[in-house]
Amino acid sequence: MKNVLTSLLYPPTEGPTSTLLLRLMAGGVFLWEGILKFVYANQGIGRFTKLGMPFPHVTAYFVACLEIVGGLLLLSGLMTRLIAIPFIIEMIVAILSTKISLYLGTSPLPLPPAPPRIGMWAVLHEIRSDYAQLVTVAFLMVNGPGKWSLDALLLQKKGERQLDGLHGRRKPSGHELAA
Repeated sequence: MKNVLTSLLYPPTEGPTSTLLLRLMAGGVFLWEGILKFVYANQGIGRFTKLGMPFPHVTAYFVACLEIVGGLLLLSGLMTRLIAIPFIIEMIVAILSTKISLYLGTSPLPLPPAPPRIGMWAVLHEIRSDYAQLVTVAFLMVNGPGKWSLDALLLQKKGERQLDGLHGRRKPSGHELAA
């Protein structure tokens, strides 16, 4: 258990700098989708009520807050692996709660405006953003936030402090530098 927690709190950060693009994509989408749940009732409480979610008011507010805070964490690259866990769960729940009924033609949500409206092709078409979010956060969970992230910056600072401690050095204070 300790190894799992350590790998979540101290992610690899030597990945390609292009990982930033994936964080911007996933974090941005989660952020604005969370805001939409507060701004438009049909995207939050209304949608969760139609889907038969328990306690739709509480669930909608919880999911909206998760998406806003988590989106900001992904954008900044802070606690990337930790926030990926609830996002993976959220995307699986979203897919299961909306796409099975679409496949069966029993969705309580409005059907797509153009063919395909039900069945496998409708599901494959409608699942594209959920699928992209799920795969992107899974990638970030496995590979970490990349070099351009707050996680990398904090780990670098922690490493410098540990290295200074190993060598018995301390960083001089501001007035020591001025002297």
